[in-house]
Amino acid sequence: MMAKRIGILTSGGDCAGLNATIRAVALRAHHGYGWTTVGLRYGTLGLVERPVEAVTLDPERLDAAVARQGGTFLGSTNRGDPFAFPMPDGSRKDRSGEMVEGLKLLGLEGLIGVGGDGSLAILRRLLALSGVPFIGVPKTIDNDVGHTERAVGYSTAVAIATEALDRLQPTGTSHERTMVLEVMGRDAGHIAIAAAIAGGADVVLIPEVRWHLERVVNRIARLRAIGRTSALVVVAEAAGQSDEAADPAADAPDHGVGEWLAKRLAKATGAEARATVLGHVQRGAMPTAEDRLLAAALGVRAVDLLAEGKADRMVAWWNRQVIDVPLEKVVGKSRTVDPAGSLIRTARALGICLGDTD
Repeated sequence: MMAKRIGILTSGGDCAGLNATIRAVALRAHHGYGWTTVGLRYGTLGLVERPVEAVTLDPERLDAAVARQGGTFLGSTNRGDPFAFPMPDGSRKDRSGEMVEGLKLLGLEGLIGVGGDGSLAILRRLLALSGVPFIGVPKTIDNDVGHTERAVGYSTAVAIATEALDRLQPTGTSHERTMVLEVMGRDAGHIAIAAAIAGGADVVLIPEVRWHLERVVNRIARLRAIGRTSALVVVAEAAGQSDEAADPAADAPDHGVGEWLAKRLAKATGAEARATVLGHVQRGAMPTAEDRLLAAALGVRAVDLLAEGKADRMVAWWNRQVIDVPLEKVVGKSRTVDPAGSLIRTARALGICLGDTD
């Protein structure tokens, strides 16, 4: 097999496990096929620079320490849409042609893109113009990419949210407070439901289940009636306000649903409530063992797909093994929490309130 030059980039929000993915791709390409791997800097942004912002990855320098590091040493972007690129004057410009030229200048014969559903959709469209074979690797703390049970970064985000609950419980008990934890989840409640179960929450609110403030208040009242002086509430950032939120505009949340909810619970229950917003803390941690394993498995398979002459596909984790699926089945099809799925059933069986019943 002739030596090839392949590229890899990370796009969209950062998360744990990206460096482990980059490492797996570079090592598999080198040891398995004798290929050179080029890392593109700052996602697609590096392709508009001249010379193109890219670095040849040296397998000898990609030791195990790289896999332990959070973030991405190549850099990333979530604002470089090639087809509507933001310009300094506030306008939008189609710079896809410049990026395609950048790919050609690098002499790449294949590209692996690590991103969420939005990034994968953009990259797929861009690479179709270039003729360079493209393979996607799913990563997102939200775990909402379709046709894969896990995405790189999700396991670590859940672990961080669970640890936060472990720390909030004793301080809530000490001060007899309701502790509200707001976690990420732009469109889905995967982190919230998983952390709520693992962390022993009393209430979890997600966008997939229509919830009511009155039901949450009633659950906390029932806990106090049996002698509990504190409660743990997990809310996904996309859960929104309940339909009882028709208060004056002055009562609208300034910072997010977590702050709003804590304020309303304190008012309704007469007990103190505090909100903690994890935000980007969920992104920048050392990856869990599960995320490192997933990153390695998906990265290796992505290189193998290029070696097999395949393109326009995404590697995925399904039924305890790595598979690959057509990207056309993935892009534009976000995977949310199934309201009748096993995690929802588990939460209910454990007595966790989802805000739709007391």
